[in-house]
Amino acid sequence: MKQLQYVTAGQAVMSVKSGDHIHLSSVASVPHILIRALVERVESGDRLENIHFHHFHTEGPAPYSEEKYAGIFFDQGFFIGPNVRANVNAGWADYLPVHLGESQLLYRSGSLPCDVAMVQVSLPDENGMVSLGTSVDASVAAVEVAKTAIAVVNPNVPYAYGDLIPLSRFDFLVKDDTPLVTKDFAEPTPTEVLIGKNCAALVPDGACIQMGIGALPNALAAQLSDHKDLGVHTEMFADGILRLIKKGVVNGANKKIDRGQVVASFLLGSQEVYDFIDHNPSVLMKDIKYTNDPAVISSNPSMMAINSATEVDLTGQISADSIGSRIFSGTGGQLDFVKGAVMSEGGKSVTAFASRTNKGKNKIVGFLNPGAGVVTPRADAHWIVTEYGAVDLFGRSLQERARLLIGIAHPDDREMLEQQAFERFGPHIRLVKTW
Repeated sequence: MKQLQYVTAGQAVMSVKSGDHIHLSSVASVPHILIRALVERVESGDRLENIHFHHFHTEGPAPYSEEKYAGIFFDQGFFIGPNVRANVNAGWADYLPVHLGESQLLYRSGSLPCDVAMVQVSLPDENGMVSLGTSVDASVAAVEVAKTAIAVVNPNVPYAYGDLIPLSRFDFLVKDDTPLVTKDFAEPTPTEVLIGKNCAALVPDGACIQMGIGALPNALAAQLSDHKDLGVHTEMFADGILRLIKKGVVNGANKKIDRGQVVASFLLGSQEVYDFIDHNPSVLMKDIKYTNDPAVISSNPSMMAINSATEVDLTGQISADSIGSRIFSGTGGQLDFVKGAVMSEGGKSVTAFASRTNKGKNKIVGFLNPGAGVVTPRADAHWIVTEYGAVDLFGRSLQERARLLIGIAHPDDREMLEQQAFERFGPHIRLVKTW
């Protein structure tokens, strides 16, 4: 039997070799103590090169993406957060496009090496099992296949039920008591409140919902406070969902699988959210393979997938990972949930966003900006929501879609979009009626 012993972070990262691919637990639970130790090893003169990092979006410092470590570290994240965005777009780091539901498959299939898994875990239970807490995502797969697995055992990592790992699986154990990163999201703007209301009108009582993190999802959650018997099956949730749970709006009573339980794969929010999932059997933190499987998603009736976009063109092509050629975030699980929702009995796929950016640029466009990535193809576009209304593109032709989308664009942009539609589709567009 393996003898489990704790070592320092510096001792643990001595296992990293040139050419290794490293997986990091992500979002709120990045193992910064190990990253700092690896940087210190390099700074002390150890010669390492060509070390690749893979992860979902990470909070906090990201030295592995910086120009100063070019040739030593190279970041290739599955989803891009603000801390690496500038370096990715400058070429010092990179983005690895993948549906988040398939990120685990990269490791399990061997398509992407995983030499070292660096993750944070909870204190072990009486059976020697630990939880990945707020960052299960692809970390379960990474730990399974890694040649070397390093666990930072942190009492601040909540023990969340769902997919657990035996502590004996790890080759090195490191102690740390640094609190997890928390995030307070701004109160919704008046525009976001209107979008939230338009989305909420599409959600029936008893629905199962998926939505992301940020001011807009929280605005939607606030508008669901009078609903009944909602369920949650999602990649992630934050304080908006927690408030609905505490009000009894979310109880999972209508779910066909995981009835009465909130299912997610990673979290980012207040300390209250992290405390809530600790030893709470009503929450399951699961492998992204499970949460993002369209077949699993569709098993619950009235599944509502609510996602966002950076741009939508007049035919319904949805860009969400980029602004033109500039990578902004990632594919995420948008298409995973779009597919699952439309397969669900009574389900809906909803894409919600403000009609204009904070700088006043229109987000409903005649043509996507050059280089923009299509995350959801036009054939998969269903409900589109802005502060000016909601339209369903399913079963609509290109010209019909254009008319519908112009109707929920910012009023000051509609004449321009009318002209672009005329140039694109010809004079008949002026005769097209929508219903």
